[in-house]
Amino acid sequence: MSNQNSVIAFYDERMLAHEPDIEVPFLPGRMDKRIRSLLSGLGVPWHYPEHPARLTAIRHLLELEPVPGVTFEAGMAATREQLARVHTLTYLDHISQLRGESAWLDEDTTAVSPGSVDAAEVAAGTAIAAVEAVIQGRAESSFALVRPPGHHAEPVRARGFCLFNNVAVAAAHARLALGCERVMIVDWDVHHGNGTQDIFWADPDVLCFDIHRAAPFYPGTGTLEEIGVGLGEGTNINVPLPADAGDVAYLKAFREILVPAAEWFKPDLILVSAGFDPHTHDLAMNVSYDGFAAMTGILQELARQQCGGRLVFVLEGGYNLISLSRGVRTVLKVLAGNTPPTPGLRGLSEVEAATAFHRSAFVTESEDLAAPPDAGQERQ
Repeated sequence: MSNQNSVIAFYDERMLAHEPDIEVPFLPGRMDKRIRSLLSGLGVPWHYPEHPARLTAIRHLLELEPVPGVTFEAGMAATREQLARVHTLTYLDHISQLRGESAWLDEDTTAVSPGSVDAAEVAAGTAIAAVEAVIQGRAESSFALVRPPGHHAEPVRARGFCLFNNVAVAAAHARLALGCERVMIVDWDVHHGNGTQDIFWADPDVLCFDIHRAAPFYPGTGTLEEIGVGLGEGTNINVPLPADAGDVAYLKAFREILVPAAEWFKPDLILVSAGFDPHTHDLAMNVSYDGFAAMTGILQELARQQCGGRLVFVLEGGYNLISLSRGVRTVLKVLAGNTPPTPGLRGLSEVEAATAFHRSAFVTESEDLAAPPDAGQERQ
């Protein structure tokens, strides 16, 4: 049995080898021409957003500002057998043929560099390592700091910067190799996890809860009506939100939808596709650091109630390096035992202190005493 608040963060430098460069000549064909036509039409310089600095920024911040109780371990490469639990053999053969190459895999976002296939195998394997750590009782929770991300990768297709679906590979490993009967996946990345939904669409033993910015925002899936099919009907939960949604909406969805769903499903393990692009600095939604902390606190409490605290985070998106690294550190602090603050209350004590300092300049003591309790509201 692991100690409460024990946390392992998994980080492997081999994932830095995934570094698509749009200036490198890509494989010949219509795809290359199409991509270059799209980029030339932007009118501004464009660089591949999913770059190695996403991981190094997180690691550097955690070195500068360590979180007590968090230890680091290296990851491992996933095997073909582990990847084949969620991807077809034909797709794996196609990706393997790109080892050492530069190529575009789709028209929207996904490219590879010579080191990308190896990096993607390590990303998926590192998610597995994070799951094994909590199942084996070496830690109560873990965080797989991985790239390329995974939740857009479908069984037969790379999409949205994703080659292999890391969280799905980890969930399948937990069920088929580690004895977990039911796994819950919570995806709070700003983009809908279309690949994860597709993989477990008819699976009654994997509950997918996905809160995201609504279509037509990329990838355009994740409506309320997408609830799964067959035996899996009802184990796929989507919460699409408008662009300006923030902490209040996210926490209401967690408390009123996610919590009762988890209590009904009774998972043996909770996995989190943790993207930090809902943060205000990423310009897609309005979630704050306190919001991420509060969501982590709810998930930690759920995990302790339902599955012995077994909670695993797997990194997905987040492209502003400050909010990405700070967001990860915020989650790790809660996992390591810090009490999450209540979103929306930060700064109130400072305002009260400023009020005490400034108020005498424009409100006399007699006016304060004479004013009814709701006088301020009447002036609004």
